[in-house]
Amino acid sequence: MYILIKGGGSKQDEHKEHLFMELKNTKIVVIGGAGFTGSHLVDQLLKEPVKEIVVYDNLTRGTEDNLKNALRDKRVTLLKEDILFTDVLNTVLKGKDYVFHLAALWLKHCYDYPRAAFEVNVRGTFNVIEACLKNKIKKLIYSSSASVYGNALEIPMTEDHPFNNRTFYGATKVAGEQMCRAFNERYGLNHVGLRYMNIYGSRQDYKSVYTSVIMKVLDRLYKNKPPQIYGDGSQSYDFIHVADVARANILALKSNKTDEFYNIGAGTRTTIKELVKLILKITNSKQKIQYLPQGLTFVTHRIGSTNKAEKDLRFKTKIQLDEGIEEVIKWRDSQVSKKLLNN
Repeated sequence: MYILIKGGGSKQDEHKEHLFMELKNTKIVVIGGAGFTGSHLVDQLLKEPVKEIVVYDNLTRGTEDNLKNALRDKRVTLLKEDILFTDVLNTVLKGKDYVFHLAALWLKHCYDYPRAAFEVNVRGTFNVIEACLKNKIKKLIYSSSASVYGNALEIPMTEDHPFNNRTFYGATKVAGEQMCRAFNERYGLNHVGLRYMNIYGSRQDYKSVYTSVIMKVLDRLYKNKPPQIYGDGSQSYDFIHVADVARANILALKSNKTDEFYNIGAGTRTTIKELVKLILKITNSKQKIQYLPQGLTFVTHRIGSTNKAEKDLRFKTKIQLDEGIEEVIKWRDSQVSKKLLNN
């Protein structure tokens, strides 16, 4: 069922109408739902009138701890399964309405193990898409990445920016997007893909190449050591809070859009040096930044245009970077306190 939402904002948008689906009594599968972004998505889905949420995750990156609050809700079930098992996928997706696909090996893992990258991110994604088709899933939301763009040829990057990717991870995301489009063209698969910029927030791990700098800086400050930056710190990225990303997923599902891909970011350029200085300011630290020789870097500049997501999905970030960093610090402090209590 769709409901009409009157467009607001600029005069140009005053008379536009957008169709958004209601999620009442729907059954949803979140593949990769125990991970960093996936667990936040599950939390936000529980605020919707859904009937059932199945979290499908092999726990390679995700953890049950990420879902500790969600699993208290009787609507949520965690299945420790792998997307390489097509028989299990088909059984789980039977009778469900919608699927979010967030499962993937991370960038550095793909760099070190390209065959594993293919198996999980390409073959696994094919399995998910095929299972969606077989089980008549009404809509698939696919988690892509700004990695498809590679280094920015222009800033901000629109969705028409060429695929300038040079990494195995980015290649798998390009493949995933193209498979979604091919299945749409051949079989009418209803899907929307989201190209995430640099996600940060509570529950993040140390495996994200660009946002793990936040955790590493906080770790060094906790040990009363100076924060470290590799290179001159001029590398610039588009940081977006994980709660905003989760909300974007739900808006993409509710929208009447299909066979479209969207940048999901804040649209704000922040250098690594600015990010570290912000952390120092928020923590009231007097430490000085220590600069080290540039290490392995996949891209040096990447900021996305937000215009298309704002227009089509009514998505715009709500959490500013300083507010988001404060939330990460509080979450990290709570994790440190737990470890101290358990030792």
